[in-house]
Amino acid sequence: MVSLITLTAFVPAALALNVTPGADMMFCLGQGLRSGPGAAWAASAGIAVGAMVHGAIAGAGVGALIASLPGSFEIIRWIGVAYLLWLAVQTITSRTSPAAAPKSAARHAFRAGLMVNLSNPKVILFVLAFVPQFVNPQAGSVLGQFLIFGAVLALGGFVVNGMVGVFAGRLSARLVGAAGPLGWITGGIYTTLALRLALMERG
Repeated sequence: MVSLITLTAFVPAALALNVTPGADMMFCLGQGLRSGPGAAWAASAGIAVGAMVHGAIAGAGVGALIASLPGSFEIIRWIGVAYLLWLAVQTITSRTSPAAAPKSAARHAFRAGLMVNLSNPKVILFVLAFVPQFVNPQAGSVLGQFLIFGAVLALGGFVVNGMVGVFAGRLSARLVGAAGPLGWITGGIYTTLALRLALMERG
């Protein structure tokens, strides 16, 4: 379905995008700081699943429809802003230290990562702008090709974002008892991401 030559060209481009700092990476950084490596990997997995969903949406043509409707773009964007601000407040007001993070932290981190990714309309626009350059309608199912390219992006992002989160988690492990400062730092990261999403332009 996807030729080896096309895939060989796509993988380096995808990896270059994966290692570029962005909202997903910063979110995993915050999860690692607050709840440790396990939560960081879980958040990265949630983001990866979100990337796959975006790929499927774009491949099915729904993404183009959403991108053409300014109202839909704004609704998704403000849901994302509200969710990130809610996470910021929850993180800052929490009194749980990273070392005492509950076992459910990974499950919560996965859901949060998925929600943050799906509520970022810029991801839809990005997939629609980037992936079609490698899609060949004559090579078979367009949706299938989008899913393959989406999987490559998701896998690379999972590894890169997860490793960033692990680094942050190891750093936080050395700061046991610093729940207050770490909470404020992580809350600040989420607030910054919310402001970035609120202020970004559609084009």
